Amino acid sequence: MSRWFNTAGPCQADIHYMLSPTSRMPNLEQLIEQRSYFVIHAPRQTGKTTAMLALAQQLTNSGRYAAVMVSAEVGAPFSHDPGSAENAILASWWASVRFDLPSDLYPPVWNEGQSGQRIQAALQMWSQASPRPLVLFIDEIDSVQDEALISILRQLRDGYRSRPKNFPLSVGLIGLRDVRDYKVAAGGSDRLNTSSPFNIKVRSITLRNFNAVEVGELYQQHTDDTGQVFTAQAIQTAFDLTQGQPWLVNALAKEVVEEIVSDTTVEITPEHILAAKEVLIARQDTHLDSLAEKLREPRVQAIIEPILAGQTLGDTPSDDRQYLIDLGLLRRDPEAGLTIANPIYREVIPRVLVQGTQDSLPYISPSWLTSNAEIDTEALLQAFIAFWRQHGEPLLSSAAYHEIAPHIVLMAFLHRVVNGGGTVEREYAIGRDRMDLCLRYKNLTLGIELKAWHNKKGDPLETGLEQLDSYLARLGVDFGWLIIFDQRSKAPPIEERLTTQTTTTKNGRSIRVVRA
Repeated sequence: MSRWFNTAGPCQADIHYMLSPTSRMPNLEQLIEQRSYFVIHAPRQTGKTTAMLALAQQLTNSGRYAAVMVSAEVGAPFSHDPGSAENAILASWWASVRFDLPSDLYPPVWNEGQSGQRIQAALQMWSQASPRPLVLFIDEIDSVQDEALISILRQLRDGYRSRPKNFPLSVGLIGLRDVRDYKVAAGGSDRLNTSSPFNIKVRSITLRNFNAVEVGELYQQHTDDTGQVFTAQAIQTAFDLTQGQPWLVNALAKEVVEEIVSDTTVEITPEHILAAKEVLIARQDTHLDSLAEKLREPRVQAIIEPILAGQTLGDTPSDDRQYLIDLGLLRRDPEAGLTIANPIYREVIPRVLVQGTQDSLPYISPSWLTSNAEIDTEALLQAFIAFWRQHGEPLLSSAAYHEIAPHIVLMAFLHRVVNGGGTVEREYAIGRDRMDLCLRYKNLTLGIELKAWHNKKGDPLETGLEQLDSYLARLGVDFGWLIIFDQRSKAPPIEERLTTQTTTTKNGRSIRVVRA
């Protein structure tokens, strides 16, 4: 039977290329032997469900445990109605375990029980009737919220002391977030902020991404099955772009082997991987779309916005920073500090933020194109100035992230310029107080530095010229734009401050400076 790269749901070994599902987990069997309750959290589509299904099967097959993975997701519509949530969840569990366990380990028929006690009562009955200690992995626990979630956690905590004869020997809660970030409507907060009422947990565990060797091992399975080779450079490119995020690793390969290079006699090169990256970003499949949805959360915006602007994070709460790491949006780099999790996300995030503004742009005549359909940079600059004078300020108020609204409007304009015939690449990082853009279109490579002039700050011209000089050196070009957005509260009207000048850097590069 043919196998495929999987981008939807748990992996199945007979049809999917997959690595050992439990290899990226710490030794959970030791925690289970210690009768521990624990939390496993990791971003979506990193392999949590696949790993825990495999572990449950291993434990059951060992003959020592009755281990099963169930889901709380069906209780999500009843977050303010614990009784209805319990009924939906227990019905789902009953159906699930009859597929995953041998018949002698089935639970008894649940008693109706009182609302707010049904899950505890059901688990007590099952533990008492089971010939083996019960191990329960509860997936999608954080899809349930508010009163229903609090009720479930309290029932687990109340039954904990009677394990293993009268309650599950070990329970693992599995979701996107650590327990402190479970969403509840209590105490004026929208999250739990503490492990209580699940303060019985021993550890919070996350699932790491693939490393570079594992990406090669996964891709080698396709080579073994079909003969189609991923070059070493292609594998390294895939790892660099994804930093091992499992869904992205699979999605890049799937796009390449099924769409871009379906002829298995053709080896796969870095250029094929890069082409697949552009397709994924433009298409914004489910995984990337759900990532974009998170950008609307205020606590996410409070951290992503200064990163995009190149500013420091200041006194942002450490829990919020950890939350973005748990979601897979950020990672801690030993050299760069807190940064966007991977280069694909670095592209997706600003493109998502730009989309609304881009859709709001009026028609812009492509006056910058020459008779050979190349870009005339001076004509492009004049077109931007005319556009900014007429439409800049109204569009600023509609941008999703106010602090980088000018950057968003400019990026929207540039995306309209390239219109699928080129690319707009971005560089940004904490503390650099800048965003770098590179517009590539046919024979043109244009480096652009964006700076914001804020209240109580000096003119950023000299710093901007120095930074742009360095950026142009990395691009290998001798010409660029420095655009300074004046965001001071007492800035002159746009008609008065919108000016251009030409200057030269210390290393002889020609710079057009735009004050906007």
